[in-house]
Amino acid sequence: PTSPAPNSGRRSAAPRPRRRRMPLLLAPISTCAPPPRPRLRRLSPPPPMVAVLPAPAPPPRPVTLLPIPTPPPLNTDAFDWLDLFAFLNSPADSYQIPHPPPSPADSYQIPHPPPSPASASPTAEEELAALLERGKERERARRAGHRRLRQRQVKAETEAWARAAEEYRQLEREMLDRHLAPQLPYVKSLFLGWFEPLRDAVARDQDVQRRKRVKHVYAKYLLLLPAEKVAVIVMHKMMGLLMSSKDGCGSVRVVQAAHSIGEAVEREYKVQAFFQKTRRKTRSKTESENDPGLDKEQAKCRKLVKSLVRRRKLTEAQKLVQQEIELEEWGTEAQVKLGTRLIELLLDSAFVQSPADQTPDSSPDFRPAFKHVLRKPIVENGRLKKKHFVIECDPLVHEGFESTARHVEIPYLPMLVPPTKWKGYDKGGHLFLPSYVMRTHGVKDQKEAIKSVPRKQLRKVFEALDILGGTKWRVNRRVHDVVETIWSRGGGIAGLVDKGNIPLPEQPETEDPDEIQKWKWSVKKTKKANRELHAERCDTELKLSVARKMREEDGFYYPHNLDFRGRAYPMHPHLSHLGSDLCRGVLEYAEGRPLGKSGLRWLKIHLANKYGGGIEKLSHESKLTFVEDHLPDIFDSAANPVDGNCWWINAEDPFQCLAACMDLSNALESSSPHGAVSHLPIHQDGSCNGLQHYAALGRDYMGAAAVNLVPGEKPADIYSEIAARVLDVVREDSMKDPATDPSVPLAKVLVDEVDRKLVKQTVMTSVYGVTFIGARQQIMKRLQEKGHITDDKLLYDVSCYATRVTLDALGQMFQSARAIMAWLGDCAKMIASKNQPVRWTSPVGLPVVQPYKKYKNYMIRTSLQCLALRREGDAIATQRQKAAFPPNFVHSLDSSHMMMTAITCKEAGLHFAGVHDSFWVHACDVDKMNQILREQFVELYSMPILENLLEEFQTLFPTVEFPPCPAQGNFDVREVLTSTYFFN
Repeated sequence: PTSPAPNSGRRSAAPRPRRRRMPLLLAPISTCAPPPRPRLRRLSPPPPMVAVLPAPAPPPRPVTLLPIPTPPPLNTDAFDWLDLFAFLNSPADSYQIPHPPPSPADSYQIPHPPPSPASASPTAEEELAALLERGKERERARRAGHRRLRQRQVKAETEAWARAAEEYRQLEREMLDRHLAPQLPYVKSLFLGWFEPLRDAVARDQDVQRRKRVKHVYAKYLLLLPAEKVAVIVMHKMMGLLMSSKDGCGSVRVVQAAHSIGEAVEREYKVQAFFQKTRRKTRSKTESENDPGLDKEQAKCRKLVKSLVRRRKLTEAQKLVQQEIELEEWGTEAQVKLGTRLIELLLDSAFVQSPADQTPDSSPDFRPAFKHVLRKPIVENGRLKKKHFVIECDPLVHEGFESTARHVEIPYLPMLVPPTKWKGYDKGGHLFLPSYVMRTHGVKDQKEAIKSVPRKQLRKVFEALDILGGTKWRVNRRVHDVVETIWSRGGGIAGLVDKGNIPLPEQPETEDPDEIQKWKWSVKKTKKANRELHAERCDTELKLSVARKMREEDGFYYPHNLDFRGRAYPMHPHLSHLGSDLCRGVLEYAEGRPLGKSGLRWLKIHLANKYGGGIEKLSHESKLTFVEDHLPDIFDSAANPVDGNCWWINAEDPFQCLAACMDLSNALESSSPHGAVSHLPIHQDGSCNGLQHYAALGRDYMGAAAVNLVPGEKPADIYSEIAARVLDVVREDSMKDPATDPSVPLAKVLVDEVDRKLVKQTVMTSVYGVTFIGARQQIMKRLQEKGHITDDKLLYDVSCYATRVTLDALGQMFQSARAIMAWLGDCAKMIASKNQPVRWTSPVGLPVVQPYKKYKNYMIRTSLQCLALRREGDAIATQRQKAAFPPNFVHSLDSSHMMMTAITCKEAGLHFAGVHDSFWVHACDVDKMNQILREQFVELYSMPILENLLEEFQTLFPTVEFPPCPAQGNFDVREVLTSTYFFN
């Protein structure tokens, strides 16, 4: 109780706490951090009621009420447009509005009566308050850390090229100040030498185009970015293209380079336009006078947006902002014309100096760093490559490629914060970098199909992509240290490419023309092999450069998108879990989980699978026995991976095996192995997953048993079974009379070469539509690796014979699959005959359109040369539509299974990652995921998939008489639920 205030005629009452005004946007706020949103106060529960005697009320104590000043009005005109955009796109509970500092009046505390003796214990209340305060402090720290990471991510996406340009400007200033060239890596010194002349050349061209009354087509695009930023983009993109060239000879097609550079300039302009239009612009008087109408229109738009925000109409405000930032596509022709002009400027500006011995009086030997060269027609991989122009780098530049990767700007690095959730075709993924939910490669039909379906239909697709993109990764530093050590010592082991080239064969002293021809052929093969090694070294450097950049991060994320069939891929092109053994070995989950009893068991099985060598085909108990027998080798591999016994190097996936050795060693050496925390993702892979889907579609019991859909004591190995059938046929042929059968000599050569590895890739890709030529190349590569057949003509003939026998064995074993493939091909042919692409809807609601049309070539004139471009025509490529439909349809089914599994795993609290038919979780969660993926497979094939497909075709093409669905067998798909080795 309180006494009435003096001169007050009203009844006294307890003072109510003053309500603070909660403005929607506070100023000033950070440039990159979005303004927070208000949140409701969380009320603590009342203390339990206890029966107590009424205590005497304390005497009333006078309270003097001080006048509380009204807070000053908020200056909403000073808010930042980037903050507004981030605020509109941030979830409601992401940020909390910080209160302004208290005024002197706020520091006055109204005294309250002391608690009565019968109240709850003060100690318990203090502990509860302290606990709540610590929780709030941790939450504040988490949100502050997230805001810092978000700011870094925004800068990484919007300021990469600007930072590179600023670095070169700083180096230039240092050279002028010190009159001395800085100590830089070789390639970076080349960049520095090219930067100033290229920047000046771009600036001069921009000035010329501004003054011209009739401008070139590329002019309006050339003027959109500063000259220094354009110069950096051109240098880095050109070097990146030359590095990633698969032939390893340091050249790239002109049309490819021009399109890539033009596309990079467009992307950077759109990022900056998007970024700038979400910020409040302070325009100078001159700009306002030049275009007063534009200034008034922007002011009107800002006023309308602020009005909508104040009225809490956030959806309307967001739509208005989105309309302001949408930009039209440039198109391939504009990109190529701009790119060729910039390449021309690079050719005229970039030079290298020969380090050859020169006398003091001689002038330095400068020569162009890049040349515009016409390549002659050549035959490569059995195909004639027509003559074409390329940009070729000087050998001095080519030599430095292997150390270039760490100095080349990579704009699409993994994200430091979770990707934006997908909400549409181009809404999701990166914060500012252009991101699209599907890689359509410019195909209009597919883009229109995915844009036209309602968002509700794509809910599962978007949710699955968000789950894959929300998995947090980090660099496995121990494995990365081992990789760097081996790489610094020259590579050549554990699957790493050798840093040295293969020595060229010496010229024979004889004048025999046959021997000379053999020598020339061997020199040609060696040079080709060295070019391939060079390309592999560049690729390894790119992967390691990303690992070095992300090594110290607590975690990072890979936004995912789809190909047109629905398969999910990380958007980062170099280091990701989709990559090679090196990539998978240096990546692990950022969040660890205790192993538990089942997790320790699965970790051992995973190690045995990654060791390979036939161990992966054994039962789980045999794999556990293998690991127990090799524990000393495992401990040695973990403790001394480089200079020890190096048991792990002999594994099929050495770096993944090493990561498992380190994880298992940590667990077994700890006081509680079951309580050890593991960050390692454990893989469960389908057994020839394409054939699994065909067996389930046709309810084929024989095929299902061959690919582990039926329970068994040990895993069935379809590759070994096909290899055994091939070997039987080859042995039988080798015993025939060579006079009557020309394949007898080939069979006698092949009989000692047949094994599981020889046929594995062909069996795996047969259900995905591999052609005879593709299968022959696969088998020829395996025979080359063995190195027993040295004659090239004999190698070709043996490969053709082995391919024919392998495909015949496959057709005999999977007759149901062949029947379904034939039915799918017939349907596709009938649809294509109507000049329509094959289209269908996957089980998760994704519209799929096959993009195979006949393209039309057309010529465009550029500043460098005339270029031939392709545009999509109206005529359908009937044969491609027919051949591609069976594998594409199966890919849409396996992607649907992966998405259904990802969504259910997320609901169960699992950290899921997937690579097509390989599903990953923590070791402790493998049993749960195994149950989920089997249930989802049964749910998928409980649908009448082929019947639904036929019905959809009949609806889309009512005038076409489609054949009936193939007959089905008697396999019960629910047997998958008890099949241990379905995924293993």
